[in-house]
Amino acid sequence: MPAARYYIRLPDAQRARGSDASLSFTAVSAEGFAEQLEAALRTPALFERWKAKQDDPDAIDPALGATDPGAAVHGEQADLHIDLVATTSLSGELLRQRLRWLAGSAWELRDVTKA
Repeated sequence: MPAARYYIRLPDAQRARGSDASLSFTAVSAEGFAEQLEAALRTPALFERWKAKQDDPDAIDPALGATDPGAAVHGEQADLHIDLVATTSLSGELLRQRLRWLAGSAWELRDVTKA
């Protein structure tokens, strides 16, 4: 899949936490959020933690754990919100999956462009 650039906003960084603390963002700065999202796209660690919590981990489709070692995320504090720009070849569906684990519903996808 060709790389895409995803423009993401965290309107309230303090609320950008998923329902499971062991999977959620722990960051407090724009750079920290960017680093944690980048790691979630580049490595299988977040997926593996989520998978281990499922009733039947062996039944989970391994395609859900796809990674993009070349993914890059840049974060910037803007007024009271944080803007993230993620460049990845992962599908939008997988990006949204990782963001739901990390931030719950406290994020907005603002735009998507070709990288």
